Amino acid sequence: MTAYIAVMAIVTYLVRAVPFTMFRKKIKSPFVRRFLGYVPYGVLSAMTFPAMVTSTGNTAAGAAGTAAAVILAYFELPLIVVALAASAVSFAVGIIIPA
Repeated sequence: MTAYIAVMAIVTYLVRAVPFTMFRKKIKSPFVRRFLGYVPYGVLSAMTFPAMVTSTGNTAAGAAGTAAAVILAYFELPLIVVALAASAVSFAVGIIIPA
C-alpha cells in the first residue's frame, strides 16, 4: 500500500514539475497557448465520458442520460437541474430497456 502511495506521489510531482523544467520562457505562439488552454477540458472529458455511458450497466440508459445532460447544458440550465434530469432520464430508460 505504501508503494502505491509513493508511486502516485512521484507521478503527481513529475506531471507538475516537468513543464516547469521544459518551458523556461513564456510561450508566445498563439496556437500553442490556445492548444494548452483546451488540454484540461479534453482530459476531463476523456476521463468522464466513458464513465457516464457505462456506469449504469446499460449502455442505452447511459447514452440517453448523457444526451439529456448535453442538451440541457446547451440551454444553460443550472447544474442541479442538468444532473437531476440526466439521472431521471437514465433511470427511466433503464426501466424501459432492461440490460
